[in-house]
Amino acid sequence: MGARKRLKAEKLKEAKSKIAVAKLNNCPITARKMRLVADLVRGVEVNKALNILSHNSKEASGRLETLLRSAIANWEQKNEDKSLEDETLVVSEVRVDVAGMLKRIQPAPQGRAHRIRKRSNHTTIVVDSVKTNKNGTKD
Repeated sequence: MGARKRLKAEKLKEAKSKIAVAKLNNCPITARKMRLVADLVRGVEVNKALNILSHNSKEASGRLETLLRSAIANWEQKNEDKSLEDETLVVSEVRVDVAGMLKRIQPAPQGRAHRIRKRSNHTTIVVDSVKTNKNGTKD
């Protein structure tokens, strides 16, 4: 392995240790409704994001809050030598993708039937650590 390749691999490993990912698959809420809540916390500091989600009345916010807590726990597991107080964690990415759809039939008048589509989504949260200086600016 060349020196350049080794340096690139070390940088990639260091970058991966800063982030933590949590996924929620087949959540029975439509992706559109989940995106409304996900847009509120994208790019926000973790404690502020948890506060926003806990005071939001939508059902999606409860599931997203649980997922964010899981991402924080994953970050703590990855970085046992660092403390949460020293680091500033930020929700760097929230991705909400469309999942499978359950198709049901609702009886309608005169022998007809309406199709009901129960939509679901896959949600991914990426939490990233941003170091802050003593004067409060980010590195």
